[in-house]
Parts: sequence; C-alpha cells; structure tokens
Amino acid sequence: MTDADGFLAVDSGGSGMRVVVGTVDRGALARHESHEPVRTGDRGIDPGHFLEQLVPMVRASMARNGVGRIGAAAIGAAGLASLGDGLRAELPGALRREFGTGRVALVADAVTAYVGALGARAGAVVAAGTGLIAIGTDLTRWRRADGWGHLLGDCGGGAWIGRAGLEAALRAHDGRSDGSAALLARAEQVFGPVRELPGRLYPRPDRPAVLASFAPEVAACAPDDPVAGHILRAAARHMADSAAAVCPASGEPQVALTGGLFKMGDPLVVPLAQELAKRLPHARRVPAAGDPLDGSVRIATDLATDALTLPSDEAMLRVVTEKGD
Repeated sequence: MTDADGFLAVDSGGSGMRVVVGTVDRGALARHESHEPVRTGDRGIDPGHFLEQLVPMVRASMARNGVGRIGAAAIGAAGLASLGDGLRAELPGALRREFGTGRVALVADAVTAYVGALGARAGAVVAAGTGLIAIGTDLTRWRRADGWGHLLGDCGGGAWIGRAGLEAALRAHDGRSDGSAALLARAEQVFGPVRELPGRLYPRPDRPAVLASFAPEVAACAPDDPVAGHILRAAARHMADSAAAVCPASGEPQVALTGGLFKMGDPLVVPLAQELAKRLPHARRVPAAGDPLDGSVRIATDLATDALTLPSDEAMLRVVTEKGD
C-alpha cells in the first residue's frame, strides 16, 4: 500500500459497530463507535443498514487523517456465518465504490474473537457475552461449536445463565422444588413483580440482552445460594464441552477466554478452569491478548501486507479481491 492507502477494521455485533481506520505504517489512526445494532431481515444482516452506519464514520476518518483510499478491509460481523448472504453479496462492491477497496475479508465474529485472543496460533477460544460460541483451528481449517442463538443454543452464555436464573426465581415464586428465594428477590428488584415478567419480556425484540442482564445477579448470588452456584457450574460445563469440540486434539494448542461474560469473575471462571483442565489436559490456558476489534485490525493489516495465513472458509473467513475470490 502507498502512504495514502489505509486499512479498515470493523467489529459489528449485538451492541453496535466499532470501526478502526489506519495505515500499516502509522497503525490505528481513528476509532469510531455506533451503539445501534445492525438490523436483520429476509436476507439476514441488512447490508443497507450496515453501510448507513459504516460509510459516514469511515469518510470522516479518512478526511481527518489524510487517507486517500482504503486498500484492505476486514469486516467482522456477528451472525455472518448463518445470516451473512446479503453482506457477502453486496459489501465488497459497495466498499470498492465508496473507498476504492481492492481486498475485503468477510469474517465471522468468532474468527475475529479468535484472532484477537490468540493471533495465528493453533488452539481454541470461547467467546462469551450475551451468547456463546467456541471456535478452534489447527491452522488448516476452522471448527465452531454452538453460537446457535438464545432459542436453540448459546449454552452457558449470558442469556442462558440469565434465563436459568429467572426460571429458578419463578420456581421459588410458585413454590416448586429447586427454586431460589435469593434469585426471586433479585429478579423482583430488577424487573418488578415476577408474575408480570412474561408480558414484559416476550414482546421485546432484545430478549437475549434482557435475559443476559440478569446473569450478573446469578453470579452475585452464587457464593451463598446453591441454586445459583449450580447454574454457573452447569454453564462452565457447557463452555468446556464446546471448547473440547473445537480444540485440536494433538500438538500444544492454546485455549483463551474472551468476552464480557467473564467479567463476572470467580463464580464462573473458577469452575470453568476446572472443567477445561478436565476436558483439555493437553491444552495450555493463556490470557486473551485482545478483543474482536483487535482481531479485525490484525486481519486487515495482514491482508494489506499480503501476510494473511489463516485458513479460508466460505462462512467464517472469505477474502474477496477486485478480480473476484
């Protein structure tokens, strides 16, 4: 790339869009953030809404920092693997028209989370926030487990923990066995009378986020409440199961955790460490080096310098050039 050429890195997820514009020589020059999640529709992630948010942020950054063209872009997006047909079809051409972009990497958010955490090393990453997905690679192909959304999976993620906690609260409200009076009290502090909770929760389009907002309450109760502690131990088992499903079975793979859910600390992290040691004794636990936006920056930089060596995958990591794939 010339001095006037830049790179673009994007991390688009359930809480909005984060964008970095930079150059290989000068690194990241500008960061912007939108707090509006990109809509989904009949074609999955809405490319028009995606570009409505992205283009003004990038144009402003380019003008402010003297970047004449975006030579390479890494677009990390939640749901790309299963809801990305529209983005894959329209985004490379749109970026070429808007910014002169010649190379575009369309990347599932699980892959940007992996690269941000481990770089180009063999291993597995558990990414846990509202949802949960595990991704692993032996550097020849990608493997993923879970990430199926709050209705079909995301087992052990924030929405899963929050829902389990609210179920325990409702059992206590009803007088059923295995209920938690502590979680019932917390639920009523957060949401009001629990008998009104279904009417408040079911119509909301942001149900996963609302459920996940109760996960920290479960963690707060866990040291003193057996039901809450059991929920987090079950979450840890689900996470370890997913990690074991994707981690290379040989060699010296690394395992890292990334995502806001782990801010809950010991009530979740301690049982998860125990489960990972049991399920993956050959793997080495390491701290995550960075987050998904860092991973997108790494991929964009490597793409700009012809140094990208990560395995390609139609759904997980696809590079499109001016001449086609």
